Amino acid sequence: MNLEQLFLDNKEKTIEGRYLTLESIEPILNRINTDNQLSIIGQSVQGRPIYKYSIGTGKTKIYLWSQMHGNESTTTKALFDFLNLLHSGSDLAKSFLDNFTFCCLPMLNPDGAVLYTRANANEIDLNRDSQDLTQPESKLLRAVFEEFKPDYCYNLHDQRTIFGVADTGKPATVSFLAPSYNEEREINDSRQKAINLIAGMNEVLQKFIPGQIGRFDDSFNINCIGDTFQFLGVPTILFEAGHYPNDYEREVTRKYIFIALVSSFKFLNENVIETNRTDDYLNIPQNKVVFYDFIYKKIKINYDGNEKITNFAAQYKEELVEGKINFNAYIAKLDDLDGFFGHEVFDGQGGLYEDDDENFPKLDQKANFCLDKNINFVNGLIKK
Repeated sequence: MNLEQLFLDNKEKTIEGRYLTLESIEPILNRINTDNQLSIIGQSVQGRPIYKYSIGTGKTKIYLWSQMHGNESTTTKALFDFLNLLHSGSDLAKSFLDNFTFCCLPMLNPDGAVLYTRANANEIDLNRDSQDLTQPESKLLRAVFEEFKPDYCYNLHDQRTIFGVADTGKPATVSFLAPSYNEEREINDSRQKAINLIAGMNEVLQKFIPGQIGRFDDSFNINCIGDTFQFLGVPTILFEAGHYPNDYEREVTRKYIFIALVSSFKFLNENVIETNRTDDYLNIPQNKVVFYDFIYKKIKINYDGNEKITNFAAQYKEELVEGKINFNAYIAKLDDLDGFFGHEVFDGQGGLYEDDDENFPKLDQKANFCLDKNINFVNGLIKK
């Protein structure tokens, strides 16, 4: 099976980029509501509808939710690509629909999606509200879980560009976690199923993005929804969509999330999940904060009459302006960059730094400067 072609054949072309709101996905939900699969299960803090989409008649029940954090939209795009596959009429689609029942909450936090924030409208992180259940969105997620009684949970997220695969210098394009169910991080039958499934997905993805799959930290936090559902005995898999080189809109990463989803259901469908793949899972390197978007090396600065050669880094901030996400680069780290990598690295070769202020880089300053008066950097990049 050509998984990349399968993605191209089923990609939902009406959505792209990072800013995805309820208004973006409602037309798709209505279009694929061919047999009353769509329902409204409640409302967000600000009164926006929260949708549930259920499809399939199989005995294995899969519960998937995305955009628990409003500014994490990559997995939402991939989820709709997968739903398109289920509507394709292919033999694979028929097999999935016969063997699985899928229950999807494609946008759990529609208020946060509009605001492009991690938290909901009450400034609560829904992924820290699984015990107190103070928010309407958290209560709905839990209510559907208890009613649906899933066999597997898919907790779909994005992670920032700062994460790399250990110290390899490669970005963590996709990361996984089989959450712990207790403080000791022990492995019971439920967690073992999640571990085996992740090991299988990792094996497939390594063929496409070798060395770019990470393993998320498994410290136990019962306030996190994945840890709670694992504690309640349901195998739960955390997906983290991360950075692929030059893919700040996450259109390439979207493909690999789709491939991971399809591969996982093929494994479950074919019952090829091995008994114990703990070693394979633990051999996936851990995520580590080792990246900046830009690193500038060997830059000469004149500080109070003293010249020195230094390094500094800049990072994009994703800023919502008039309905669009702007990637604005700000200086984020000065001097000591040992152990860090850049998605873009510039060798200044001793060029003298100048800007419109005091002619030396400062934290939180826009990354607009020049070297030797003739190489201009605008928003982090060399101006062509």
